[in-house]
Amino acid sequence: MGDERSKIARRVTWVGFFMNLALTIFKLTAGILGKSTAMVADAIHSLSDFVTDVIVIVFIGISGKAKDEDHKYGHGKYETFATLLISLALLLVGGGIMYSGIKNCIKALNGELLAEPGMLALYAALISIVLKEGLYRYTKIAGEKIDSQAVIANAWHHRSDAFSSVGTALGISGAIFLGESWRILDPLAGIVVSVFIIKVALELGMPSVHELLEKALPVATENEIVQIIESNEEIKAHHNLKTRKIGNVYAIDVHIKMDRDISFVHSHDIASDLEKKLRERFGEQTITNIHTEPLRTV
Repeated sequence: MGDERSKIARRVTWVGFFMNLALTIFKLTAGILGKSTAMVADAIHSLSDFVTDVIVIVFIGISGKAKDEDHKYGHGKYETFATLLISLALLLVGGGIMYSGIKNCIKALNGELLAEPGMLALYAALISIVLKEGLYRYTKIAGEKIDSQAVIANAWHHRSDAFSSVGTALGISGAIFLGESWRILDPLAGIVVSVFIIKVALELGMPSVHELLEKALPVATENEIVQIIESNEEIKAHHNLKTRKIGNVYAIDVHIKMDRDISFVHSHDIASDLEKKLRERFGEQTITNIHTEPLRTV
């Protein structure tokens, strides 16, 4: 399953890589020839997708490796780290587009006449919207199928590029069809789009930060774990529940208390049954560490 998961992730990422290559060249050419600041910024955004595609290709392959002597919990956090890098790339791109847009808006407000974008830039934006939205849907479906946050994060990077092109198309349209005084719409569109890009970056990045800092699983998930534990009548009590996420795998540690008079073999069977139920619910790769204790009667 791990090899198949990595294979799917690499396939969809390579598709995105080559599409981003073509789009970046096309949009950068259209932005320069069409004299559109927004389109040049949009092209730079597409260029940043190359970096994230490479990150996903490299790190997904590593995260799919089995545990070894140096990584006894597996390599899942490589994928988490990849997701964090993608979010940081998005944050930098969003900040760069915002800075460029603000700078050009200030020029326009100071009376400087901005260049009128050409129709080539508008056509490039429209083509980009269609292609990147399609790539987003294709990548997201694959990411959900293999339960890969890095692939899903990359899908959102594709959609952020589509959002960027929507804003670019609106800004270029206004600057072309509404006259000289409306050319400020070109950089203004870039500022609006940058806000959405930064928002997506934060939404993707914070869960990765939480995971790398060993944040516990959501309360609802922990409550579900407790319900599974308490469903076994022979488990009289439990404590010291610890949870965390390692890539797309859950790690669950818990101490359970049982009748002190049962045999060692039976207590082991109870713990094994609990492990089986947790893996049935949260996946076969779920990491469990169950410590058994006798219930004190005094």
